[in-house]
Amino acid sequence: MIYPLNIENDNDIKRVCEKIGTDTRALAYLVPKSRMLHFYAENIDYRAAGFLKQELLARGGDVIVTKHVIDGKTETSDILLMATASQLRSLREKLKAMDIWGIKEFREELSRVLHNINLHEWEIVSPNGHKLTLNNQTKLMAIINLTPDSFYAGSRVNDGEILSKAEKFLSEGAAVLDIGAESTRPGSSKITADEELERLLPGLRLLRREFPEAIISVDTYKPEVARISANEGADIINDISGFEFSQEMPEVAKISYDEGADISGVIFSQEMPEVISELNIPYVLSHFKTDDEPLGNIHEYFAAKLEALKLAGVKQVIIDPGLGFGKNVDENFALIKNIESLKVFGLPILVGHSRKRLTGPENFAGTLAVTALLSGRVSLLRVHDVKENLQALRIAEEITNGGL
Repeated sequence: MIYPLNIENDNDIKRVCEKIGTDTRALAYLVPKSRMLHFYAENIDYRAAGFLKQELLARGGDVIVTKHVIDGKTETSDILLMATASQLRSLREKLKAMDIWGIKEFREELSRVLHNINLHEWEIVSPNGHKLTLNNQTKLMAIINLTPDSFYAGSRVNDGEILSKAEKFLSEGAAVLDIGAESTRPGSSKITADEELERLLPGLRLLRREFPEAIISVDTYKPEVARISANEGADIINDISGFEFSQEMPEVAKISYDEGADISGVIFSQEMPEVISELNIPYVLSHFKTDDEPLGNIHEYFAAKLEALKLAGVKQVIIDPGLGFGKNVDENFALIKNIESLKVFGLPILVGHSRKRLTGPENFAGTLAVTALLSGRVSLLRVHDVKENLQALRIAEEITNGGL
């Protein structure tokens, strides 16, 4: 009998080789050939597109191009490369002899992408000396809201409850505690930096004192709050605005999770990157989509933001696609499905999907479904319910890593 096998990762092909009795020395050659990769590229010179197609066909791969590449009735074409890693490396070597039609720039970008998608582990180090190892075993960031108006009431706590909540989350397996003192839900009240700190600091100080080894993230977009939080023991700054906002979030940015909002008038702020660099603290860079920014530009968004952070001297970055922020349900689902596309940046990925309207505000089953789908595909998930989400992750891991 002949039957298909679902080969999802390198471990799957290794198990098949063990079952067949393959010489283990062959694994170095077989593993790169086991998985087909798909890369999308936009606005490639039509001559380069045709050349790439012929070269990959000769190596056993293929390239999807527009129909007018053949007759020359187009100047450019979007393309989809379909090949194994070894075929793409072979193509890259051939392209070293070609510096026309934009092929040199394509080759350099291909080299960067091939390098970055093979990065699987990062060590995040806080100014306090705390270390967090992020990799393909998805960890959980637990949400603790020191706010009276967070969209999910179950996440709201006061100073008297924060220690018991934190102890519960840590005992259940949370890797990070994420505390915030200003809600960004639709219709929430805007507060000043002083008001945010008044809410935040007592809880942060309690957590730092009672759980000295815990990794604590502070959810804020205000540079002043970030600075003071770091001085009080915060390990990570989680900025949902992508440093677009400065001291106060504009009213128009307090959006629905199902509808976009035009924040094109918001002034770009370089203050947050400078503060993060000065503090030498890990930073979560989030995507915040506006009405005039197609979701397809998320890669350009991150590329530009990461360059700005690099120029400011920020060294440790985690990226977050910002599910729900200016995105409708279909866009959220598209991001979840194609989350691997963000691996081109070679950085750990965090996703916050818990109890948002993309699966229904009270749709706990939807939250767990997304958690299971993202298991092993991102480094961190920001959640309200640690125990249940960790169970979903472990079951998904058992299935993914199970036998063939």
